[in-house]
Amino acid sequence: MAPTVGDYLLERLREWDVEHIFGYPGDGINGIIAALGRADDSPQFVQARHEEMAAFQAVGYAKFTGKPGVCMATSGPGAIHLLNGLYDAKLDHVPVVAIVGQTARSAMGGNYQQEVDLLSLFKDVASAYVQMATVPAQLPNLIDRAMRIALADRTPTAVIIPADLQEEAYEGPSHAFKNVPSSVPGYTPSVTRAPDTEVTRAAEILNAGSKVAILVGQGARSAAAEVMEVAELTGAGVAKALLGKDVLPDDLPYVTGAIGLLGTRPSYELMRDCDTLLIVGSNFPYSQFLPEFGDARGIQIDIDGRMIGMRYPTEVNLVGDAAQTLRALIPQLNRAEDRSWRQTVEDNVARWWGTVERQAMVEADPVNPMRLFWELNSRLPDDAIITADSGSAANWYARDLKIRGGVRGSLSGTLATMGPGVPYAIGAKFAHPDRPAIAFVGDGAMQMNGLAELLTIRRYCSEWSDPRLVIAVLHNNDLNQVTWELRAMGGAPKFEESQTLPDMSYATFARSIGLEGIEVSKPEAIGPAWESALAADRPVLLDVHCDPDIPPIPPHAEFEQMKDAAEAIIKGDPDARGVVKKGLKTKAQELFGRN
Repeated sequence: MAPTVGDYLLERLREWDVEHIFGYPGDGINGIIAALGRADDSPQFVQARHEEMAAFQAVGYAKFTGKPGVCMATSGPGAIHLLNGLYDAKLDHVPVVAIVGQTARSAMGGNYQQEVDLLSLFKDVASAYVQMATVPAQLPNLIDRAMRIALADRTPTAVIIPADLQEEAYEGPSHAFKNVPSSVPGYTPSVTRAPDTEVTRAAEILNAGSKVAILVGQGARSAAAEVMEVAELTGAGVAKALLGKDVLPDDLPYVTGAIGLLGTRPSYELMRDCDTLLIVGSNFPYSQFLPEFGDARGIQIDIDGRMIGMRYPTEVNLVGDAAQTLRALIPQLNRAEDRSWRQTVEDNVARWWGTVERQAMVEADPVNPMRLFWELNSRLPDDAIITADSGSAANWYARDLKIRGGVRGSLSGTLATMGPGVPYAIGAKFAHPDRPAIAFVGDGAMQMNGLAELLTIRRYCSEWSDPRLVIAVLHNNDLNQVTWELRAMGGAPKFEESQTLPDMSYATFARSIGLEGIEVSKPEAIGPAWESALAADRPVLLDVHCDPDIPPIPPHAEFEQMKDAAEAIIKGDPDARGVVKKGLKTKAQELFGRN
C-alpha cells in the first residue's frame, strides 16, 4: 500500500522529534488514527478525556520542555473544544501545534454534518499561522511552517486536514511552478541583543541608582545566572512575576517572591521604595504594583519588540535575548558599595517567611490551606514539577510555596482559566517521566474536569519511570476565589447558589479507579500525608479539607483598611463571623508577628 497523507504526516512529525500527540479521536481524523495504527503508535497518541484537556496537556508539555506540544482533534466539535487550551498557549507564549480534521472536501460549503468554518474559527487563536491542506503536496511545507512559527513566535499554530485527504496517496511537491518545497525539519533560534550604545545607557542608569529593583518573568528563565550576577553587583532585590516564579529559587535572601495581588509584602515594598527598576523577560500587566510613575528610572529587556515599553515608562528598552543582553551589560556595571538597600530587602524577606509560617499555622476549620503549601516546602523533591490551577490555589502557590533547586512550576498565567492544573501535570509527566509532579487544584476545577483526567493518569502511569504524581485537592465546597472577589471587589456577600459546590470524597473516587487516595481533615496530618504521597509507588490524590474562610489578603492591604472593608462587605454573608475573625487574625501575623 502506498503511503497516505496520514502516514506522511506522522513521518514528518517524527522527523521533528515529536514523541507525543495529545488528543481525542473522531471520524474527522480517522485517516490519521489509522496511520497511527500502521506506525505502531509513533508518535504516541495520548488519549485525553476531552479535547480541551488534550490542548492543556500539550501546553504543559511545551511549558516544561520548550518544545512544541502537539494536540489533535476531529472536525467541528472536537476542534471547538481545543480553543481554550490553545488560547492559554497564546496568552502565555507557548509553542503548540494543533492538527485538526475537517469534513471531506467534496462536502465543504454544503452545510454538512460537523462542518465548521475552521479557518475563521482558528484565525485569532492561531493568528500566526493557520492553514488548510487541499492537496498532498502541501503537507511538508504546512507542517514545517507550523512547527517553526510556533517555536519562533512562541505561539499556537494550526494545520487543518480534510478527512478524505488524509486517506489519499501522498505525493510530495515537485520542482515545478506553483509547488512549494520545504527544507529538512529543524529550527535554530537566532540570538540577538540590543546595540552597545543602548546597553551602555542602561548601565549608566543602573550605576546611578541606589535602590535597584529587578522584576523577572518567564523570559528570564535562561538568564538566571546573569540575573543573579546583576543583583549582586547592584545590590538589588528581585521580584518575580507569576510565570517567572521558578526563574530564581526562593531561598536566595534577596528574592522577594511574587508580585501583584497574589504577591508578597517584600515585593510590594521593593517596588514602592526603589529608585531604579530593571524588568527582564516579563510582561507583568498590573502597573499599580510597579513603582509610581516618576519615582523610579526604568529599563526593560525583552526578546519581543512588540511587547516592550508598554507597562511602565521605561527610559531604555533593550530588545534581545535576556542572557546575551545581560552578559553585555554586566561588564559595565559598578559594584554598589553601599549595601544598606540590599540589607533592607533581605530583612524584609526574612521577616516575610516568618509571617508566612505564622499565617499557615493560624487555627482553621478544619485545615488552613496555607499550611498545605507550607508543609510541602521542607519535603519538596529538588527535581519536582509543580502545577497550580487558577483560583485560590494560585494565591498560595504564589505566596507560600518555596521554589528551590531545579524545581519547575507553572500555571495559566495570563488567561487564568480554570482546569489546567491536572492536564498540565499529565503533560509534565510525558515530558519528564523520571521526575515527580505535583498539582494543586481547587475542588471547583477538580469537579470541572480533573476527576475525568484521573482516568488518563491511571491509564498511563505505568509508563512513567517515576510514577509519582500527587494531585492535592483544596476541598472546601466553595468556588473560593470568586467568593473572595465578590466580597473584596464587588462589595457583595457570598451568593451560595452560585458559589457552593456539591460535596464528594475525592480520595474515595481516586481509590475507586485504582489510584491512592488520602483524606486529610486535621492540620497535624498534612506533613505525614505529603510524606506518604511522595513515597508512594503510584499516583496519589490528597483530599485536603480546607477552611474557605481563610482570606487571600493582598500585600498592600493595611490592618485598618482590611477591618473596615470586612465590616462593609460581608453584611449578610453566611460566613461573616468566620471571615472577619480569621481574616483579621491572618493579617495580624504580618503586622504584629503574633498568634
